[in-house]
Amino acid sequence: MDNCIFCKIVKGEIPCKKVYEDEQVMAFYDVAPAAPVHVLVIPKEHILESARAVTAEHAALIGHIYQVIAKLADELGLEGGYRVVTNAGPDAGQTVLHLHFHLLGGKLGPMA
Repeated sequence: MDNCIFCKIVKGEIPCKKVYEDEQVMAFYDVAPAAPVHVLVIPKEHILESARAVTAEHAALIGHIYQVIAKLADELGLEGGYRVVTNAGPDAGQTVLHLHFHLLGGKLGPMA
């Protein structure tokens, strides 16, 4: 998508503080962190706008994303635990229509 901020980050048009990249995904620090550690993990290809569009054909990609999340959590020292969040739609707080996962770590409060 031409006007998608995450697609622009993947293309290198917008800088980011990258922590991981492979052929399928990229991970970088959120510019407005909601936790002591807040990393976004995104598929490099804009194939889905949110988790609402995930189908069985995306199983391998979603599995790979969760493997990357676990690897990053270890590398970032989140031994005490972490939270993974993906928002689906505006009522859930989704502001970028590109499937993405928030890796949140550090001292987190309980979820309501």
